[in-house]
Amino acid sequence: MNAAIEISNLKKYYKYGIRGIAVKALDGISMSIGEGEVFGLIGPNGAGKSTTIKIILGLLRPNSGECRIFGKPVSKDAKKHIGYLPENPYFYKYLTGIELVSFYAKLCGMKSEKATAAAEKALDTVGLSDAANRQVGLYSKGMLQRAGLAQAIVHNPSLVILDEPASGLDPIGAADMAAIVTRLKNDGKTVLLCSHMMSEVEKLCSRAAILCSGKIAAIGKMDKLLEIDGRVRLDIDGADAKTLAKISEFAASLGANVVEKSAAKISLEEFFKRTVEAGK
Repeated sequence: MNAAIEISNLKKYYKYGIRGIAVKALDGISMSIGEGEVFGLIGPNGAGKSTTIKIILGLLRPNSGECRIFGKPVSKDAKKHIGYLPENPYFYKYLTGIELVSFYAKLCGMKSEKATAAAEKALDTVGLSDAANRQVGLYSKGMLQRAGLAQAIVHNPSLVILDEPASGLDPIGAADMAAIVTRLKNDGKTVLLCSHMMSEVEKLCSRAAILCSGKIAAIGKMDKLLEIDGRVRLDIDGADAKTLAKISEFAASLGANVVEKSAAKISLEEFFKRTVEAGK
């Protein structure tokens, strides 16, 4: 699998105060995100997630290390392939949905007619076609998030970076946002998902990295990260309470059918808590 994002030994320091005391934001992180995958980037507040995203977007320069987008250093040309939804997007409230997204399409270099067509397609993708001619100031929180996603994908980027896309959404809105992310994956897009909603990351991402104090505390495939060593889970069909009390090797003799055998797992939320505590 080719890499959409390659980060090698990335370090970033911020200087504060009159003395210019350096504070580590990133302390030598390295990771690779493959083309076409949905990758989760999670961590507690202040872990370095926003700094990482800003470096990928070319908004910050690292003190050392390298970030490459589709095999090329971060540059104006590379950034053309990126769509970005910030955590708290702010839009001019008197524009309609179609005017807003068309404006961003034009910022990406599209001519007026092509920009309008691209905006219509993006709004349809996020489920806002019916509200395209409504002023953004009348949109609900969920609709604003959808509009933000529409502007992020209007230029058909290969890489989409989503920072808390389900922030403030109700369960239905969060489910709709998850469906849109899945659609982007099915269309061959690479999605970097940064979220504090563990269930969202666990459901959507094939792999994830946990940042803690500027370092990668854990990274890998979601199923592997959540396994509990030395334990397995048996899903037994047709078993009563007595049968469930028996160990698995006696299941067949008791008339129960072992439907599935897999590694026992904890939730991503629990794994996240344990990893952060261990990294302190």
